[in-house]
Amino acid sequence: MPRPSDDQREALAGLLGLGSHSARKSHYPELLARLEELETERNRYKWLFEHAVHGIFQASLQEGLRAANPALARMLGYDSPAECLLNLTDLAGNLFAGGAAELIEIRRCLQREGGLFGYETRLVRKDGSRVDVLMNLLLKPDEDGLVEGFVADITERILAQQRLQTLNDELEQRVLARTRELQALNAQLREARDVAEAANLSKDKYLAAASHDLLQPLNAARLLVSTLRERRLPAAEQQLVERTHQALEGAEDLLTDLLDISKLDQSAIKPDLDVYALDDILSPLASEFQSVAEAAGLELRVRIPHLCIATDFRLLTRILRNFLSNACRYTERGRILLGTRRRGDRLRLEVWDSGRGIPASQLKSIFLEFNQLDVGRAAERKGVGLGLAIVDRIATMLKYRVEVHSQPGRGSVFSIEVPLAEIPRPARTKQEPRPMTGDPLPGQRLLVVDNEPGILESMAALLGQWGCQVLTATDLDGALEVLQDQAPALILVDYHLDQGVVGCDVIQALREHFASELPAVIITADRSDQCRRNLRSPGVPLLNKPVKPGKLRAVISQLIVKAS
Repeated sequence: MPRPSDDQREALAGLLGLGSHSARKSHYPELLARLEELETERNRYKWLFEHAVHGIFQASLQEGLRAANPALARMLGYDSPAECLLNLTDLAGNLFAGGAAELIEIRRCLQREGGLFGYETRLVRKDGSRVDVLMNLLLKPDEDGLVEGFVADITERILAQQRLQTLNDELEQRVLARTRELQALNAQLREARDVAEAANLSKDKYLAAASHDLLQPLNAARLLVSTLRERRLPAAEQQLVERTHQALEGAEDLLTDLLDISKLDQSAIKPDLDVYALDDILSPLASEFQSVAEAAGLELRVRIPHLCIATDFRLLTRILRNFLSNACRYTERGRILLGTRRRGDRLRLEVWDSGRGIPASQLKSIFLEFNQLDVGRAAERKGVGLGLAIVDRIATMLKYRVEVHSQPGRGSVFSIEVPLAEIPRPARTKQEPRPMTGDPLPGQRLLVVDNEPGILESMAALLGQWGCQVLTATDLDGALEVLQDQAPALILVDYHLDQGVVGCDVIQALREHFASELPAVIITADRSDQCRRNLRSPGVPLLNKPVKPGKLRAVISQLIVKAS
């Protein structure tokens, strides 16, 4: 092998810092700066590791734990990570409740897939008790048997499922007992008994629909609190109401985000592409967030060109709603702009704000799960940082490009590119007033149909406070009775009513009864794609429970103005 020349040896020595004194000296500042950056990054990851809410560990499948954070130690009942490492040298005997058989299966899965995600199991605590956890495991390449894991305690969720199952079992026994009592009655009562038995046969779907059951009482509470927020109360009571509102809003956002990201991760959501006029998508969002921006002391500007786009209405609205919500949340003063830019055959939808901005080093991390910027205290947290993670997943599903540009202290702009529709937007036959002048709600006669008395009371209180004359009913017969042959200005109907009746049937029956295309809104806690497909034909706006008062008011106002 040829020996290096003198010039080559001198160049190599310079690169390694072994050259002349002046050459080494010239590299010292750059080297020190790099070392400081590495130390800062190391400290940041160390801080995240030590202060993480969930457990994090590194382990050898053959030799036990090698590293653990305080959260994991607390979860397993140990006083410190050091004690945890000292006692958990045998994962099969001391950590996994399933013992050696479970560890063997985990090892096979990791060797086959390289990772194990969403794995539910039970771990052994120091005192011998068991804790239910959800684990994500990742096998590190090029390191024999070394695994990194993320552990979340799901004990409360398991207990909640058990309580729901107990409640379901009790309900089953009550239904069966009542069914036996009704067997001797007439045909109408026998039909009711059959409905009860059919409902009982579908009890296996109860846990899958737990989100629906949670959203119903949350919707009633949200409406009542919104009613109180709009009243003039003493300062102390007003503060309590505001705190209650914030707690409910946080619970709603968290539940919605968890449901959405769960469906996205399971590929349970399929895009439903169609052509929409741009203002049909952006105008409701502008109306919804107008009051939100005003409450935060901000100015919301909207610019909507006369264009059509091909997209999934619900998924795109979800993305833009997240952009606008974050803009209102992180902008202390100034204004927010919802606008568009045309780029060839695509249209860029943009949300600008004059908020705090995002450092360049964090622009990518904001789309990760459980990531929130500048949150140092629990009081500053809202949700668990899933909003932009959901945006990223939806955009990937729809093959849209999401971009973010920001300058700390000056603001940010979030944008998403969508394809323009090939067909032009039809010309308007009627010039609609935009924006609306005045409040169209006072004095309007509205009908609310829902099978939940608590929601009827809450909705009546909120709409009544807006100046509406509110009539309530639990079914079609009750609606016709309270209307007394006088058509309402608008109908708000729950999708799932009693006896298998759906809100669309009630709307159709009332329209036929009054021989008029009465404005109507469907409200439901059912977020399934099947429900949305069923609502296509009536052409009625859909609002999900818990209903946001601002969005509800905007939709009602638009429908009433359009019908007038």
